[in-house]
Amino acid sequence: MHERKVGLTPEEVVEAYPTLTKSTGTLANWRHLCRGPKYYRVGGRRIVYRPEDIESFMFSKPTLTQDARE
Repeated sequence: MHERKVGLTPEEVVEAYPTLTKSTGTLANWRHLCRGPKYYRVGGRRIVYRPEDIESFMFSKPTLTQDARE
């Protein structure tokens, strides 16, 4: 029986979302500071991220341009 994938590891997040961060250390620091995208602990120590949570975090604070304000 193989294990079903439940989310992205920090290494996979860095690879899949290079505009978010280029470092797993940044993700770890955000977790420590209670910032950044939502994450989940699986099996006690394993950290995983859901792609929809990463994308929600990335697009949560848009910069409004003049055209967007009209």
